Amino acid sequence: MDTPETQLGPQPEIVLVRPQMGENIGAAARAMLNFGLERMRIIAPRDGWPNPSAVAMASGAGRVLDAAGVYDTLADGIGDCDYVYATTARSRDLAKPVLSPERAMEEARAMRLQGKKVAVLFGPERTGLENDEIARANALISVPVNPEFASLNLAQCVLLTAYEYRRQSHETAHHVMEWASSEPASAIEVEKLAEHYEQRLDEAGYFFPETKAEVMKITQRNMWSRLNLSRLDVQMFHGILRQLLRNKD
Repeated sequence: MDTPETQLGPQPEIVLVRPQMGENIGAAARAMLNFGLERMRIIAPRDGWPNPSAVAMASGAGRVLDAAGVYDTLADGIGDCDYVYATTARSRDLAKPVLSPERAMEEARAMRLQGKKVAVLFGPERTGLENDEIARANALISVPVNPEFASLNLAQCVLLTAYEYRRQSHETAHHVMEWASSEPASAIEVEKLAEHYEQRLDEAGYFFPETKAEVMKITQRNMWSRLNLSRLDVQMFHGILRQLLRNKD
């Protein structure tokens, strides 16, 4: 019997960040399975896990919840991913590529066919993703909704993304990111690079004044995720910083 992976090809990771209601998690699982997606990750669910309300709402999609990975932090939840999209209905100050669901899922499918691991982040129902969470993504997905009523619930947003991913065929997945001599850096490798620079810059007094330090750190982290670094790039940036500090000493 065919599995969703053999029918649809490699799938993206659907990542629910700090979801608030079990019913919405269950509805998101149903939306995923409607279009053949089964790879769910849940970050710090408000009401804990497992959640009976999620199971009840999922109905026939319970297997999506059974296989879901649960993580305490976003960094842990996407650490093994090569490319991360963040969904948002609002314009942001952070400089990121902004794509429609169709274009983003065309890219995502192409990358998955290359063997790269792709994640799509969905924020909590009331507030959406925070800036420090969006800063960890490589690109944004924005739905062209009515600006006077832009609110989509969690399951609706997941459904739109899952629909667009399923709609892509092998023929339409032509926009493939090429890496000349190195594999793309994973999210955890970029995370460690950001932490390395943040720590050293903090020691040097770069994040000043203190009232602006948090915004400066988010902006810097956003820069790293936006660069689409390869593993060789990450190693080079680590080496540059180590050499600068060595020469200073």
